[in-house]
Amino acid sequence: MSKSTAHERAPLEETVPADVLKSEVLAWARRIGVTPKEIHIRPMKRKWASCSSSGRLTFSTDLMRQPAEFRAEAIVHELLHLKVPNHGPLFRVLLRAYLAERKGD
Repeated sequence: MSKSTAHERAPLEETVPADVLKSEVLAWARRIGVTPKEIHIRPMKRKWASCSSSGRLTFSTDLMRQPAEFRAEAIVHELLHLKVPNHGPLFRVLLRAYLAERKGD
């Protein structure tokens, strides 16, 4: 997921530790029905997150300073790549559906 979209930084009190981010990833993985092989958090210059074809998810440390709603978007986006490897129509429909479920739409 590219960092091309500028987002405001969350206030310091909204910053989450790495273990909380990993817990959010695992909770979403259960909801989506996928099992990431590895979850890593490290500095990334150009992306919020990435997913390898082997099932390794990497999230930017900058994501820990983003609002919960944006973190969820990045997390769901990458986890869905474990089911759908591209950004085609099925991917976009699933992404909207899972994020709408979160918001209660």
